[in-house]
Amino acid sequence: MQRHHHASAAPLSVSRSSVPLSGTIAVPGDKSISHRALMLASLAEGRTTITGLLEGEDVLRTAQAMRALGAKITHEGEKWIVEGRGVGALSEPEDVLDMGNSGTAARLLSGILSSHGITSIMTGDASLRSRPMRRVTVPLAENGSCFVTRKGERLPMAIVGSSQATPISYRLPVASAQVKSAILLAGLNAQGETRVEEPVATRDHTENMLRHFGVPVQIDKIPEGGRLISLTGPATLKARDVVVPGDPSSSAFPIVAALLVPNSEIVIVGVGLNVLRTGLFATLREMGAVLLVENERIEGGEPVGDLRVKASALHGVDVPPERAPSMIDEYPVLAVACAFANGSSRLRGLEELRVKESDRLSATVALLVANGVSVRVEGDDMIIDGRDSNKPIGGGTVETKMDHRLAMSAIVLGLAADLPVHVDDTAFIDTSFPGFVSLMNGLGAGL
Repeated sequence: MQRHHHASAAPLSVSRSSVPLSGTIAVPGDKSISHRALMLASLAEGRTTITGLLEGEDVLRTAQAMRALGAKITHEGEKWIVEGRGVGALSEPEDVLDMGNSGTAARLLSGILSSHGITSIMTGDASLRSRPMRRVTVPLAENGSCFVTRKGERLPMAIVGSSQATPISYRLPVASAQVKSAILLAGLNAQGETRVEEPVATRDHTENMLRHFGVPVQIDKIPEGGRLISLTGPATLKARDVVVPGDPSSSAFPIVAALLVPNSEIVIVGVGLNVLRTGLFATLREMGAVLLVENERIEGGEPVGDLRVKASALHGVDVPPERAPSMIDEYPVLAVACAFANGSSRLRGLEELRVKESDRLSATVALLVANGVSVRVEGDDMIIDGRDSNKPIGGGTVETKMDHRLAMSAIVLGLAADLPVHVDDTAFIDTSFPGFVSLMNGLGAGL
């Protein structure tokens, strides 16, 4: 498999779109759901067919890792077929598991491996190897497993799974769907009740998909808007086909582009509308965006619909901190929308952005500053002064630091900017959004 960061850089210069964006598109499958579909199908008894899987580098790493652990995974065209091993029956991998750039895959798989009595070693690319794993290794070690990391709790990491895993009961110090999911997945092969308490509701794809595969997951509300999630192990998963909805995080880029390029109107079909993922849609509507949902339905336990987006005059917004978990990956492109809005915007409570692929907070600020937008950080808030008639937007070079979402946000900025925007590298966009540039060109972007 091509390691994107070894490929030569692919710089791109983006000029303002000369025509409105128009057309009907589908975005790639949801990344979070794709990872989970492969993992749970591998732990299920029987054969699962997955349609609409995101075939980006990150998800292919998960498929490779599950094969190394004994699942049989093949694909014919759009369909991926997984012959599961059953919970507790994974086999020890012969080689190191390379998770590429995927923090989601590394953290979730750590949970599964911690309660299987096998030893494995996990690594990733330069970016993933620089990201701390402590948030998952500390709670997971409570089940009797052992993690040996490099200095700073970083990959490569050896995981000595527990053959007699005890159930974990853990209160999350910070809202994190990945940590919650890792603990729940560890609980599938532990004897007794696993409990996770989260202070704020985070994305619940793991819970939805566990139920889809027949595992009873109990969810109770607790005071102050949090939740207590529990399941009893050892659990049995039964193979169930999965249709992966379009990724709402990926849809964010064509949505914001269509809002900003005058007279645009596009339709994005089959997008996941999980309420814990659609904070961006709510925020854009508060800014005055015309963003309509059509043809709502349920697929694989998840709500899905088609989005119709029309170019809109946006105004500034004050985004409350409690909305952050439902749009954590969308702040860079929201910041771009705010740059073109009338008035100033305040995005609150962004501490989680400091531990993403890069320090996404400072990188987003740098993206805007390089292109003439007035922006500042106060504590964990980002304040963006919208369009100021005296000062053209654009004309800068954006350093993407191997962060696919920053690269796509920079492209969206360029499509609406007064001056061309230079993006230093777009090679790794394919990790999350294969074919992004050609899809945008299909709408008329002229990249």
